Amino acid sequence: MTERLTDLTNDLLTAARRAGASAADAMVVSQRGVSVDVLDGALEHAERAESTEIGLRVLLGNRQACVAASDIRARTLSEMAERAVAMAREAPEDDAIGLADPAQLAQDWDVAALELADPAPEPSPEALQSDAGIAEAAALQVAGVSKVQGASATYTAREFRLAASNGFSGGYRRTSRAISCVAITGEGLSMERDYCGESRTFQDDLPAPGEIGKIAGERAAARAGAAKPPTGAYPVLFDERVSSSLIGHLLAAANGQSVVRGASWLRDCLGDPVLPGAITLTENPFRPRISGSMPFDAEGLPVARRDIVRDGVLTGWTLDLATARRLGQVSTGNASRGLSAPPSPASGNMEITRGSASRDDLIAAMGTGLIVTSMIGASINPTTGDYSRGASGFWVANGEITGAVNECTIAGNLRDMLRTVLPANDARPHLSRSIPSLLVEGLTIAGA
Repeated sequence: MTERLTDLTNDLLTAARRAGASAADAMVVSQRGVSVDVLDGALEHAERAESTEIGLRVLLGNRQACVAASDIRARTLSEMAERAVAMAREAPEDDAIGLADPAQLAQDWDVAALELADPAPEPSPEALQSDAGIAEAAALQVAGVSKVQGASATYTAREFRLAASNGFSGGYRRTSRAISCVAITGEGLSMERDYCGESRTFQDDLPAPGEIGKIAGERAAARAGAAKPPTGAYPVLFDERVSSSLIGHLLAAANGQSVVRGASWLRDCLGDPVLPGAITLTENPFRPRISGSMPFDAEGLPVARRDIVRDGVLTGWTLDLATARRLGQVSTGNASRGLSAPPSPASGNMEITRGSASRDDLIAAMGTGLIVTSMIGASINPTTGDYSRGASGFWVANGEITGAVNECTIAGNLRDMLRTVLPANDARPHLSRSIPSLLVEGLTIAGA
């Protein structure tokens, strides 16, 4: 397969040169996946998909265009290149675009050390159905669970190849195995639901399906009788299940694309404190068996471990080549792209300094407040950092959980919220964004 993908990228580059491109890069993604859904103990849906898709970016001086296709015949490659070059001639000029200088390219990488692909055989549809069925049955055995909305098991294998006219050529393979279950408690208008889902690169690392179903059932049962919380200013504990979204807002504001556009509440904060002084936020693309690990970025540049925030202070932006040029800086090796779009910066694996206290310790310390386990919708002002989201979870009084809550809104300002976060020690190390539960003081809760 690798040789075939290499041939396709080389053929695309040849077609681009023949069509008149001054430079080009080509991507090929080959993927196969199996998905099985179970409901009421029986097979509800099974799907197998296989595809090979190609993408081409051509440059004519300071103009560029991207095209993609799922047809890999030679005629299609030539037509793609001709169409892309015609599009580039009509595109606006941009001095920031362009391939990397050959001296900037990644030269050596060790894909094997990253363990991105499980060598074990692809699971059979029967094995996936069995896993989903076991998860569903385990959820139904939990007292208080009225039904299971569904249980699923999936397997995906994906191979990626990138080549460019500057001499870069590289690729790697990924696998993923996942099980999920959604359970419901109550009936009619009093129904509440919750879920558990786990995904791993290696199948042997995946928790037992019965354990996944049991957790889904217990989470749903705990939501029985949920009601709106009181309105007021209270501390809020972002449970480990959702805490990465809070850090995600910081990462979005530190993205070079947002900074270039002037749509970042962090745009004037480089070198300033944005988290408490004891906290460091680290990107690490070299963690074995983790979904966000990679040997090079989508422009062929080397990736590196770096502290985005060190001891509470924002140290730099997340950049690809174009945003780095616009800001007069150097790419951080964070280019990401789809088959039909040019590169843009994106952050990968994240780890934050863990606290010494457990989640239970933080619950006891917060006195009266809200634990958020699920969020819906979002109203985030990217320029000011004003924050508002729908939430549900559990109410805490006198340091103890008193019951489930729903249909509330939490609001604050990200700049103030992040400066007061207190992390627990419960981050899950297998996640790409390994973020513990985070306690934030003084958010406004709109409930009953």
